[in-house]
Amino acid sequence: MANVPLFSRKQRTFAQACSRHQAAWYSTGFRSSLAPDMKFVLTTHNVEYTKAIEDHILGRIEKLENYDRWAIDARVNLEYDNTREPNRHYKCSMRLGVRGPDLFAEDAENDLYAAIDLVTKKIQQQIRKRHSKQIAKRTSEPARIKRKAQEEDRG
Repeated sequence: MANVPLFSRKQRTFAQACSRHQAAWYSTGFRSSLAPDMKFVLTTHNVEYTKAIEDHILGRIEKLENYDRWAIDARVNLEYDNTREPNRHYKCSMRLGVRGPDLFAEDAENDLYAAIDLVTKKIQQQIRKRHSKQIAKRTSEPARIKRKAQEEDRG
């Protein structure tokens, strides 16, 4: 049996280019059979990569999948910088690939898990805002037409 590459050439070169970073590639399955698998990329800089951190991030991303099941990929970057303020050493940034513009959020906190939680909360707010805009776009025009028709019937 021939060796089948797990990732595309671009993905492999990205992981190889991160010599000072540790990169983890995962594919998390959606509960819905209609949605494609979502790619998950985790990179760390000056942060020790542990299974607990990975599980925490994957749990948060699964909650994001409940809000927007059409997400394509999630890229999470964790950094530790001791030159920052003492209460902002850990920085977490997340990019969620969706149709249209990607959603991006970042936060810096004293605790790595708190930074991860706040970033996912920001992404959830962006997903909710995007969803409510889409609903308003679908419903506002028919509502205007209906009001106009009712006014013409009265007048």
